[in-house]
Amino acid sequence: MNNRLIGSVAPLVFVLLWSTGFIGAKYALPYVEPYTLLFVRFVISLAVLLVLFAYFKPVLPANWPQRLHLMFSGLLVHGAYLGGVFSAIKLGMPAGVCALLVGLHPLLTAIATPFVFQRHLPLLHWAGIAAGFVGIAMVLSNQITADGFGANAVIAATVALLGITSGAIYQKKITAHTNVLGIAFFQYLSATMLFAAGSLIFESGHVIWDMQLILALLWLVFGLSIGAILLLNYLIRKNEAHKVSSLFYLVPPLTALEAYFLFNETLGIINLTGMLIVVIAVFVVMKK
Repeated sequence: MNNRLIGSVAPLVFVLLWSTGFIGAKYALPYVEPYTLLFVRFVISLAVLLVLFAYFKPVLPANWPQRLHLMFSGLLVHGAYLGGVFSAIKLGMPAGVCALLVGLHPLLTAIATPFVFQRHLPLLHWAGIAAGFVGIAMVLSNQITADGFGANAVIAATVALLGITSGAIYQKKITAHTNVLGIAFFQYLSATMLFAAGSLIFESGHVIWDMQLILALLWLVFGLSIGAILLLNYLIRKNEAHKVSSLFYLVPPLTALEAYFLFNETLGIINLTGMLIVVIAVFVVMKK
């Protein structure tokens, strides 16, 4: 498969895989606490990566400063983002509100791009990024309520937002020549340690090994931690930061469609119109 075809297909496959993360978590969380789930997920993911290393024999960063940079980016992209999202939902924030707050990620990335990368964004890209956020709000309009959560949940969601935004920018700056398997391995090392600490300090660590949990965990590992994350690392290396972040706008609409078919959640005309706006907005931002 040539590089041009990979570059065309990778964004679509990434969004499809990433959108299933909320679905996988919904199936798994009745049987395990959030940080414990994330710890087990990343431990298995590290084991899978070691098997991939034996087959592909990637060239890993030889010096510890570069490895530490990757581990720090893992604390942001995986630790702060996933930990913040799971914490916010655990503290009572509806998933729709959390998704909307984290959905500010492309806007923050666009604002930071001129300062971090000294690159001017075309006005059309700004319009697409703003329209995408409006579309997300429409997609999630029937899920957004302000009941049942307080400042702690808002802080946790804000940590997730700042984590994924700063992590993607930081990773773009430091991983120009690093193999995607190497990026994932060192990021997962730091994320695993973080979630191990979270599980020990804040949770009981109890797991009910139901078949539903096992199947959901397998999908979270192979579909998300291996498939989606390797694609995300590839996209960050090959594309501008604000273009990669705009792909995250497509996640809530796809998740809403998946929930419609799997959990019989409703979709109205406003939701569907919002999905159309999001698709057009991402197309505008990604267009060369």
